[in-house]
Amino acid sequence: MSRPPFPPFDAISAASKARMAEDAWNSQEPEKVALAYTPQSIWRNRTNFVHGRAEIIAFLARKWTEELDYRLIKEVWAFKDNRIAVRFAYEWHNAAGQWFRSYGNENWEFDVAGLMQNRHASINDLAIASADRLFLWPKGRRPDGHPGLSELGL
Repeated sequence: MSRPPFPPFDAISAASKARMAEDAWNSQEPEKVALAYTPQSIWRNRTNFVHGRAEIIAFLARKWTEELDYRLIKEVWAFKDNRIAVRFAYEWHNAAGQWFRSYGNENWEFDVAGLMQNRHASINDLAIASADRLFLWPKGRRPDGHPGLSELGL
């Protein structure tokens, strides 16, 4: 199995890879998201350590039952060879109705087939009022005309 674009990355292929990841995560379909990772992929997500696709699927299924109305935007920070660094923000609310904007950075490493083999994510949550939300599109892919992180001043 392969997942273009393939390393080494340039500005266009890195941005494409980041948008594909954003779109997949915004689908909130754990099985679909997991296909972008190697079967032995290793993650660090906050303080969670995840190994392989089965654990990725379980992690994401749990995540999206706790982080409701999830909307994500990713932006490339840097790239070189088979690595991409992105920054991101996502909005969600908990079961009690408290909204959050979570900010983070991810470091990605890809194999030659374009599958992510390592993902390291650091994330911080900020409680926000519902009126302060910026990610207001319907569930699914962020519309092409919707501003990105830089345009939103994030």
